[in-house]
Amino acid sequence: MRNKLLVSGSPHIHKNESVPRIMWTVVLSTIPAGIAGVIIFGLSALWVILLAVIAAVATEAVFEVWTKNKITVMDGSAVITGILLAYNLPPNVPLWLPIAGSVFSIAIGKQVFGGLGQNIFNPALVGRVFLMASWPKYMTSFARPFSYDAVTSATPLAALKEGKVLEHLSYLDLFLGKRGGCIGEVCILALLIGAAVLLYKGYISWHIPASYILTTAVFMYIFGAKQLFHGDWLFHVLNGGLILGAFFMATDYVATPLTIKGQLIFGVGCGLLTAIIRIWGGYPEGVSYAILMMNAATPFIDRYTKNRIYGTK
Repeated sequence: MRNKLLVSGSPHIHKNESVPRIMWTVVLSTIPAGIAGVIIFGLSALWVILLAVIAAVATEAVFEVWTKNKITVMDGSAVITGILLAYNLPPNVPLWLPIAGSVFSIAIGKQVFGGLGQNIFNPALVGRVFLMASWPKYMTSFARPFSYDAVTSATPLAALKEGKVLEHLSYLDLFLGKRGGCIGEVCILALLIGAAVLLYKGYISWHIPASYILTTAVFMYIFGAKQLFHGDWLFHVLNGGLILGAFFMATDYVATPLTIKGQLIFGVGCGLLTAIIRIWGGYPEGVSYAILMMNAATPFIDRYTKNRIYGTK
């Protein structure tokens, strides 16, 4: 027989994509936020980023040599972990802090689970909460924008939480990064440029970021002020790490649900937890903890939102 029907295992449709290609594209998409952070906070921010990346790559290489696994440090995954950890740090932290955070992120947040594709939590956020629990003084001391000396100031969210008088900042100031905060979270414009690249390439979808941001905004509008339905929702969207977390960390392939329905549930859960922590928690920011808690819920979300098998009722 000339014409034979050949049946092979899936996948049947292939694209010219690979893990390194996706990871390095994500790295490129984070560069605008990094450049903005260095411009806003000075060269100290650049040193934090570089040391976090070097420590992440070195830790991954050491673990893979130690466990006799394939060396994959060039796939970009360790680099993006180091970058995202650095973006979640104040620019004026001691230089050993990003090193300690990256070592913990890779060793405990990734490699102990089996490496890339096996981790159940976002490794960069694991490192951040470790640093927050261990050295809260350094993690809550923020440099004043465009001030390259030791002058520090509270973030707008922290000032609001403590009942202090907020500096006069317009929404445009917040959008462009003229506020205290972590290196990679302050310039919303730069983050949206990077997010647009990932959305255009199809490496992330809109479901988690949109549901996350919208849920936070609605909840803050309803409960974010002493009087119901008077909360400044735009202030809360533009402050803290919401945009960074929604587009670059809540969309982690490994630690988020597979189905569209599951991703929407995941985003809504992140938004609710973030708003609850900001309003009633003891900490002015809630993005990291919200994403990690929803990472833990991902297996359950996948279980109850899996698609129906074709041909079954």
